[in-house]
Amino acid sequence: MSELLGVAVLGAGHMGADHVRRLDRVVSGARVAAVADPDTGRAEEAAAGIDGVSVHAEAAAALDAPGVDAVLVASPGPAHEEALLAAFARGLPVLCEKPLVPESAGALRVMEAEVRLGRRLAQVGFMRRYDAEYRRLKSLLDSGRLGRPLMLHCTHRNVSSPPGFTSAMLVNSSVSHEIDVARWLLGQELTAVTVLRPRSSSTAPEGLIDPQFVLFETAGGALVDVEVFVNCGFGYQVACEAVCESGSARIGDERSMAVTAAGGRHEEVAQDYLVRFAGAYDREVQAWVDATRAGRVTGPGVWDGYAASAVAEAGVRALESGGRVAVELVPRPDLYA
Repeated sequence: MSELLGVAVLGAGHMGADHVRRLDRVVSGARVAAVADPDTGRAEEAAAGIDGVSVHAEAAAALDAPGVDAVLVASPGPAHEEALLAAFARGLPVLCEKPLVPESAGALRVMEAEVRLGRRLAQVGFMRRYDAEYRRLKSLLDSGRLGRPLMLHCTHRNVSSPPGFTSAMLVNSSVSHEIDVARWLLGQELTAVTVLRPRSSSTAPEGLIDPQFVLFETAGGALVDVEVFVNCGFGYQVACEAVCESGSARIGDERSMAVTAAGGRHEEVAQDYLVRFAGAYDREVQAWVDATRAGRVTGPGVWDGYAASAVAEAGVRALESGGRVAVELVPRPDLYA
């Protein structure tokens, strides 16, 4: 493909607007052809100053807009299934922000639709696979230099939770990234979940169980624990330590700029994911554009999105029941082997 890849961006909220900016100003080989959001004013704001872009209230209209070759889905999770199936019906490649579909049943319907096509069209936006630190850790684990991984210790902290954030969302929204990255780092499916609940922080909104301690078991006998704390108050922090037979490796502690002045020392702490993972998002979208222009689909796919939704559902059941819950997955189709 010699011409620029025309991308329709569905959703012009915090994430969608950032992807519009990224496609227009950072990524090579692509252009923003259409933006859709029920709030057309927000869509127009995201598309302001971009030549040749059309703005729509409905996702379907954006998919059918002139010059659209591919789709980036950044709308709220409940809208993903309809958008993905509409893109598949048009033969359009898709980069879909996580979750693929919030409920595993919907994710399974998307997977069945892609299997019927007989080819992959969708990549799921698990951007940590494109983060420089996570990629170094993956390379180290795959090399076998530290022996078999035995445990992963993960930390996921946010400054504050947005309005309407629920206790279940700590698992099925925040921890969904750890679910995917654990599967990817270890090359193993997650088979069971237990959620422990320490006393909630006084900084958490009333009724929100925050923090939580999530424990995953894997098919290969490793354990993965995640401390998720979405109202820590001081910054956005993501870290992961792999403990192996012959050593350990930890990421997430790279130092930012430190300022010494007025008798003190101050080190910056990222305040949100768009700052901490800016480079990962750039690499992810660039890789998707390059692969799409070459007629290929790479990166995490529909199976990964389905597995993450199924594990997250088991995690919510574990949170609600207080017990260990097994993860049940359908057999993996040959398309994703």
